[in-house]
Amino acid sequence: MSRDDLDGSEFEDAYTDAIAQIIEAKREDRELPAGPSPEQPAHVLDLMAALNASVEKARSSRGEDADVHELPKETAAKRAAKKQPAKKATTKKTAGKKATGRTPRSA
Repeated sequence: MSRDDLDGSEFEDAYTDAIAQIIEAKREDRELPAGPSPEQPAHVLDLMAALNASVEKARSSRGEDADVHELPKETAAKRAAKKQPAKKATTKKTAGKKATGRTPRSA
């Protein structure tokens, strides 16, 4: 932003310009400027459908049954069986003698 020799549309700061327009519109109690319309997403590929089609094609080329079955859902009983091991309790050992509140005698 501190160099003056950078010219061209690829060096324009559109974000700062848009913020300046919004600030100016709010100062003058005008309607905010319209922003660019969002781009439409490209065609979304269904990965599971593509995988199932690939599996069916591979199985049929080998002469196997080409039916693709759904995987069974994990039941609550199976989840309950996967318990984490219990943590070991740790005890603190005190070092030194117990404080009695008396001052030590000098010999």
